[in-house]
Amino acid sequence: MPDVAIEAPDEPQAHDDPQFLQDGPGQSADPPGRRHPRGLFAPVGEAVVALAVGVGFMLWARDISVDPLIRVGQVSGLAKLQFRAALVALPVLAAVLFTAYRSDRRRHGLVLRLGCAAVAGLGTGIVAGGIAVALRGTPWGLGGQDGDPGTLQSYAESYLRGEGLPGLYPPGFIVLLAEWAKYLRHGQVGFALKDVQLLLSAVFGPLCYLAWRTLLRPAWALAVALPASIVFLDPIRPYSHLVMVVLLPVLGRLLTELTRVRGRTVRSVLLRGAVLGAVLGVLFLTYSGWFVWSVPGVLVAVLALVPWQHGRAALLRAAALLGATGLTAALVGAPLLTRMLANGANAVDRYAYFDVYIDPAYVMGWRSDRSGWPPSWAWPPPGGLAGQDAVTLLVLAGLALALALGLRRPPVVAALAALASAWVLRFWFAGHMQRDQAVMLYPRTTWQILYCLLALTVLAAMLLAGGVRSTWSRLTAGQPVRLPRFLGRRLAAGSLCGLALFGAMAASWSANRYMPTDPAQHTMGLDAWRSHTLERADGSCPLYAPRHTCTPPHELSRPQDSTDTRLWCGNVSFQNWAAYCGGRPPSG
Repeated sequence: MPDVAIEAPDEPQAHDDPQFLQDGPGQSADPPGRRHPRGLFAPVGEAVVALAVGVGFMLWARDISVDPLIRVGQVSGLAKLQFRAALVALPVLAAVLFTAYRSDRRRHGLVLRLGCAAVAGLGTGIVAGGIAVALRGTPWGLGGQDGDPGTLQSYAESYLRGEGLPGLYPPGFIVLLAEWAKYLRHGQVGFALKDVQLLLSAVFGPLCYLAWRTLLRPAWALAVALPASIVFLDPIRPYSHLVMVVLLPVLGRLLTELTRVRGRTVRSVLLRGAVLGAVLGVLFLTYSGWFVWSVPGVLVAVLALVPWQHGRAALLRAAALLGATGLTAALVGAPLLTRMLANGANAVDRYAYFDVYIDPAYVMGWRSDRSGWPPSWAWPPPGGLAGQDAVTLLVLAGLALALALGLRRPPVVAALAALASAWVLRFWFAGHMQRDQAVMLYPRTTWQILYCLLALTVLAAMLLAGGVRSTWSRLTAGQPVRLPRFLGRRLAAGSLCGLALFGAMAASWSANRYMPTDPAQHTMGLDAWRSHTLERADGSCPLYAPRHTCTPPHELSRPQDSTDTRLWCGNVSFQNWAAYCGGRPPSG
């Protein structure tokens, strides 16, 4: 993947370097003023391919006929997913390899970007297909009516009854779920939840990839998006982590635009700011938590990248960009933002679960709130160097390289800002947890910190590859020994094949975790098991209901705000309550 695609700020000469991507996936590396002959065909085609493969593969997987309640059926289902994925991927990869060896640069570039888009869609398409297999025979979504799925359903039903939106919970997903149930599921919110879980899981990878394509060339965008989308996809609540993986490249794009305002007209600056603000507003309405962890660091990054030394005109354009972005984001996000400003201080999170009890400096993974997966004594997993494993050392090396090579690159600055901000706030809230009897969702910074580290590692590798290429060019200038021009194309094609195989293996790992398992095992498969134990709308049991018995769905009431002033220690027995939380356990 030798093609580097991000630009250092304040370097007007960068447009002559084929390493840099000027304006996102719709632009080539040609000098300004030259229009690409394909126009919008390539970027639109790229988006269509990514989304169509993701959604199409999920829909195709719904006809896999296995019994998801027995292990042999689950293995057969996972194998069928891999077989079908190979049928999709092998022709795509063959075309990319063929053009790398037998075609010109422009044709290969188009095939490569469409191939990367297809692999991005296939990654989370396999995961969504696996969830479809796990839920075969039941109309209910993951979780049935328990836990967070039950809460989401109760919010949506309250909205449909005209009782309004929940207090400070982001309304985007609630409205989507309610309207989907109203128009497509005859008011059955629980059945609509399954549809939306599958759909958002399928488009998770494509949207993450397309967001990074506004900053990076195809192979590098895929190198960030494919691992991140599979690692962070939570099919039970896919909307929350979808916002996280998209928000980071959007912030990177905002910082990139800030460094380019000198070359823009005021009209262009305002338009770009309005578009970015609208995207940020929609993300905020969908899930606002990541903004809490990111905004302090991003504000510092904005102040650092404002063109203070380039005159009044540059400062006015920077103010126009930031003003248009902020105003549009505030207008779009107003339904939630106004409630947060009025009542945000009264929102206190007191729910403690397993990740609250572990070493707060461990950010390389999370265990979930299932008491049996993996066993608590095996978490965090041991590492060979002061508890740190090879993956930790790899991403820390990536962080070091990013700091050495990329402090003038806006995407790197965005990832560093979000990382530092989440890191500091994590320990602030954790440090005051006992005093305030409040968790304040601090364990969720684990995901953002790990995501930033993964992104920085890929960005560092990209910058290192670009530096090696530039150094080689200087050393061989005027000499007969040069790197073959076709070598870059072949490296990119080979890298895509490796990423595709990783995506297939990783997606199967992810889907396997959600296969139904008996509740006694307390694994992540509990959520799929629950969906098979609830009656259908006609009162019959789902096709593969355990022991052919099931229970009727219960009436959902809108959750009430808790009046407790102490931590609620989940996953802790009453006998161990004092050792974990202090004091006496609650009565009952």
